[in-house]
Amino acid sequence: MSVFSKPVASLQPNTLAFETTPLVKPTGFREYDARWLFGKEINLQGIQALGMGLGTLIHELGVTPALITGHDFREYSASIKMALVNGLMASGVKVHDIGLAMSPMAYYAQFALDVPCVAMVTASHNDNGWTGVKMGANRPLTFGPDEMSRLKELVLGAKYELRGGGAYEYHGEIAMSYHRDLTDRPAYSRPIKAVVACGNGTAGAFAPQILRDLGVDVVELDCELDHTFPNYNPNPEDMKMLHAMTQKVRETGADVGLGFDGDGDRCGIVDNEGEEIFADKVGVMLARDLSAIHENAQFVVDVKSTGLYHSDPVLQANSAKTDYFKTGHSYIKRRVTELNALAGFEKSGHYFFNTPLGRGYDDGLISAIAVLDMLERNPQKTMAELRRALPVTWGSPTMAPHCADEEKYGVVEKVVARFQQMQRDGEKIAGQEIHELITVNGVRVVAQDGTWGLVRASSNKPELVVVVESPVSEQRLHDMFRAVDAVLRENPEVGDYNQTLKELA
Repeated sequence: MSVFSKPVASLQPNTLAFETTPLVKPTGFREYDARWLFGKEINLQGIQALGMGLGTLIHELGVTPALITGHDFREYSASIKMALVNGLMASGVKVHDIGLAMSPMAYYAQFALDVPCVAMVTASHNDNGWTGVKMGANRPLTFGPDEMSRLKELVLGAKYELRGGGAYEYHGEIAMSYHRDLTDRPAYSRPIKAVVACGNGTAGAFAPQILRDLGVDVVELDCELDHTFPNYNPNPEDMKMLHAMTQKVRETGADVGLGFDGDGDRCGIVDNEGEEIFADKVGVMLARDLSAIHENAQFVVDVKSTGLYHSDPVLQANSAKTDYFKTGHSYIKRRVTELNALAGFEKSGHYFFNTPLGRGYDDGLISAIAVLDMLERNPQKTMAELRRALPVTWGSPTMAPHCADEEKYGVVEKVVARFQQMQRDGEKIAGQEIHELITVNGVRVVAQDGTWGLVRASSNKPELVVVVESPVSEQRLHDMFRAVDAVLRENPEVGDYNQTLKELA
């Protein structure tokens, strides 16, 4: 029986209670990781409680109680990590700390050190002030809803089993080991100049030199570490980051722009003409390239992704197969493992490469290397020419209207029900009949001409997710956006967007 207090959902900073009571806001437990505003939604005692709960869960799962941890570059991340370590050791876990790291470095360390579990302290691309933990107990997988629900129950109920016997070991060598793992191969023979943008996030400490050692002529953009993120959030889906990459590519005449998110598990792409290529389209380009080498290649993509994975004639000619699955890096990662797929592509930019390309986890550097390999195998073509070879579709960025964590899932349920009622009543969407509703993850409403719009709840932020695409025209793209937005506006809980289709102009 634990003698520690149960966590509470809210506390006032600069009080005795804040310094002596665990603060853990329940909404921080997401579908496949955990995210909180540090100081407002969780405190150091709450992080320690999380560690105790995680250690208890690891023992429940019956895996060896040994775990990799690391932290991203934020002013408070090292303190949060050590509070987490205290809780883990109290619950009988041996902790292997790799220090400052990108998330894929922690996943790599699970294999390099033969350790089954991971707890990476990172808020990824979230604004400064956020913190979080990405966890797993069965490499290369990370937790899904079942594990996260049980962890939430253990932590909020203070149901810890503090058996003691934990230990701590620091592994400062992992950064260089990871570097060697990616660069132990011939350098590129084709001259490639690449803008490498890191948004002042953790990847800036590692990505530029790794790519240089592969023979890439690197032009650094916001690679200096600065946890205030003075220019833009390190998020390759954010148009501010993509526009900055575009400008630098055009200024320098680079062959490609590579943009890494805050914890280095995603990579965004800008071509040599400064065209921002959304991650699902880059995935189609990579699938074309890889399916020409690997016979009957199997791929997995999320429901936010372009319909080209099914309709592209090159993929069809190469006998490639694609499975559309639920959005979320944990879901796609699991599906890639289940199907033994060659690769998985998520519209957010999480890519998962299996043997012989990777170990099944998401790594922005491996994604960047796959893009560079594609250029190497096509020496007579530019990135823009490879992009233009795809069938034309008009797609939106991932748009994110604000919606509170406590309300977003209920709003999505109402939106799904609204579209289902429209379909039953024969009501049109964007001027056409509803051809199909896909409800595996929120709702993807498809019009007769193939134009579609998706609404789902974000798994890690107080937002909804909205994506639209048309194989017909840009006008149809805007028609669908207005139609979907009109349904969303029936719910007063939905706030402003982070960006809209107007920003594409």
